[in-house]
Amino acid sequence: MALDAIGLTLVVVGVVLLALELVHPGALLLIPGSILFVAGFLYLFFPNALLDSWVGPLAIVLSAFLAVAIEIPYYRWVAPTHRPMSTTSVGLVGEEAIVIVGIQPDNLRGKVRIHSETWSATSGIPIPVGTRVRVVHGQGVSLRVVPIETAGSPAPPAP
Repeated sequence: MALDAIGLTLVVVGVVLLALELVHPGALLLIPGSILFVAGFLYLFFPNALLDSWVGPLAIVLSAFLAVAIEIPYYRWVAPTHRPMSTTSVGLVGEEAIVIVGIQPDNLRGKVRIHSETWSATSGIPIPVGTRVRVVHGQGVSLRVVPIETAGSPAPPAP
């Protein structure tokens, strides 16, 4: 009777952990959930195999390896690909931006918006508000930008 309660508890906790992993992917609960589930199953239906032979521990170890083999590709599939949480000016090289405060040569009063961030920007040429630009260099908290070529417009001079 006590074995049934222990086995049932292990199975329930294992299923709860697996369910929590489905609800909140990335919590790393597949491995402990599957180990507890297998241990509880063995405890309920094959208590002698779990406690008195090498088969039970081997089954638990195999369930851990199987969980790892499933967990790694699962997290690669589930994990969202996103940009880094912090942005550096060097990390923005190659990105497109829009000029929100006109840029004048060789001063940092100009501003550009990249995604939801505003950055100080400079250029070798004047660039008016509303122009799409590309980041060519980043240093500290400022960016060097050049206008993006549009169909029919000449290429900007090199900075």
